[in-house]
This record gives sequence, structure tokens and C-alpha cells, in this order.
Amino acid sequence: MGKTPKLMNYSRMKDLLSTHIAEMREKSFISNELGMVHGDPSAFLTVLSQSQPPFSIDDYRLGVLVNGEIHVSINLVERHLTAGTLVFLGPGSILSPISFSDDIVIFGLALFADFPMPFAAGQMPLAFNGSVRDFQIQANEYDIITARHIIDAIWHTIQQTDYNRQTVTSLVGALMHHYDGLYHQQAELLQASQSREQTIFDRFIYLVNQYATREHQIRFYAEKMCLTERYLGTVIRQASGTTAKEWIDRALIAHIKIELKHSDKPIARISEALNFPNPAFFCKYFKRETGFSPTEFREGMRADK
Repeated sequence: MGKTPKLMNYSRMKDLLSTHIAEMREKSFISNELGMVHGDPSAFLTVLSQSQPPFSIDDYRLGVLVNGEIHVSINLVERHLTAGTLVFLGPGSILSPISFSDDIVIFGLALFADFPMPFAAGQMPLAFNGSVRDFQIQANEYDIITARHIIDAIWHTIQQTDYNRQTVTSLVGALMHHYDGLYHQQAELLQASQSREQTIFDRFIYLVNQYATREHQIRFYAEKMCLTERYLGTVIRQASGTTAKEWIDRALIAHIKIELKHSDKPIARISEALNFPNPAFFCKYFKRETGFSPTEFREGMRADK
């Protein structure tokens, strides 16, 4: 049976790490507001070893890969991350690690649902306001050091008993501004150097990640991009080797599996929420794409627990 994205939030991570917290305390931290890894990848590897990917997240993750390599699928697209990469994963991201070297060194943090965000409504840096679901930046040494210094300051602050939460919040705000500035620098460079086809593909994937739960046909995406369906389909196939409809189906099936796995909603309600014309059509579509009916899939997932 196909693998289902599992929600990797605070509760899930706490459960996975509960028996290892004492031995990881020097290089990791977790509370209902904040999670951190500080160089040692043990917490990262423990999560991977105890819960089969893919994972979905409903919070903010910012990290720095200082050493090693990671091959991972992030929001449908495979990425090869190397040392010196800054990484952001936003709410709604789905990721599936494919492989990683045994010498990885990671510094990073997760901002869980209870974390007091450092920005008022409408003032979030643009890279974090929901318009971008994820990004990766191959940064220079100076920018990596800056990110590390801010992360180190957060780390040293939370080691104190009854640490000052406002200090941590302000430091997180500084880190987000640092990432935001680098993201926009990279976006400007890519815009100048990227081919039109790659630009169209990137925009298409962004729209699919945002709208696939409601919009299942190529026509919608073509209209959003002011392109003909035929031209969009041709460009997506040339740029990725996969048809536009296949990309839409991948995203939609991933969301359906999350609903079947992590909720007790009736099939008819899921069908309606995901904009299918009726439950029968929904069931036929899901079985065609996965080989299982929604009920069979849900029962199989429960049996695997």
C-alpha cells in the first residue's frame, strides 16, 4: 500500500523523541513552542528512523545544512541539498527524504503552533507570509555565519532556566528577516537567468501546491498563468518529463491520503471538501490512481498502526 504523509507536528515529534530526550539534550531541544537541533543530527535521524516518510508539517522550519548531503522531495519536487544550504519549509509542506550522507551536520529550528510569532498580522516578511511554501538557498560563507550566529544566540538563550521568551522571539524575527533578504536576492538572480520554460514550471508547481485540493483541471492553471492549456501542457512536459495533469494528480492524491489517514471524516465529506462532483466519482478517481478504494486505504492504514 502507498505511503501516506504523516503530520510531523510538536505532539508527533515529542512522542518519537520521548525516550531519547535525555541523551540528546546537549544538542537538541523541544517544547510546545519551539524545537531545535544544534549540530548533532541525532534527533533528525531518530525521527526518520521511527516514522516512515513522507511527512507533512503545519508549522515553520528554518535550518542550515553545514555539512553532508540530503536528497529529498519537497512539495513534489526533488531537491539535492549540499553543505552551505539554508532551508525553509512552511505550513502545508510535504516532504519525503530519499537519501542522506552519514556526515550531515544541521542547525535549525521548528516554530510550533504555540510559538509567539515576532510579527503582527500583515507584517510578516514576504517570504514567510504564505506566498512561498518552501525555498532553499545556496548561501555564501558570510551569510551562513550570520545565520549560525543568530541560531547560536537562540540556542544559548533557551538553555537558561526560565529563559526570556521575548528575547527568543526577537532573535527568531532577526533570522526570518535574514532568510527573507537572501530569498529575494536569489529570486532576482533566478529571474534574470532562468529560462522562460523553467519559470513557467516553477510557477505551475507553486499554483498546484496551493490550489490542487480544489482545482483539478489544467484549464484553471493555464488561465491563472494567462497561457493556453496546450502551451502549458507542452512546457510542463518539456521542463519536467511529466505531464501537467500528473503533477496535479500527485498533489491531490497526497492531500486525499492525509485526510483518510489523519481524520475520521466520512468519505462523502472529503469528496465534497476536495471539490469532486460526487462521492462515486471521488472513489473511482482514488482507486484509479492508487489501486485501492478510499475505504480500503483507510482500513489498511489503521491496520498498519
